[in-house]
Amino acid sequence: MKQAQKMQQDMARAQEEVTSMEITGQAGGGLVSVLMTGRHEVKRVRIDNSLLGDDKDMLEDLVAAAMNDAVHRLDEAIKEKFAGLAQGMGLPPGMKLPF
Repeated sequence: MKQAQKMQQDMARAQEEVTSMEITGQAGGGLVSVLMTGRHEVKRVRIDNSLLGDDKDMLEDLVAAAMNDAVHRLDEAIKEKFAGLAQGMGLPPGMKLPF
């Protein structure tokens, strides 16, 4: 029973840590960046001034690419966070958390 309670506490702490994460995604060699929270909320979009006079379609593509990069980086960070938690609980490799 104590192990189950510890597991619940560890899961709650890990979920709290994930929601407080901030990840930056980039595109165009860093000319466009997006800051995203662990809740997948975009907090900030930065666009280099050199792009403001450029093609609108290209700028839109770079913003989309930066957002996608942030999502992928966040997903990887979440996987790493919960993989460590799963190993600490003795769960088999590949078992996904949260359930």
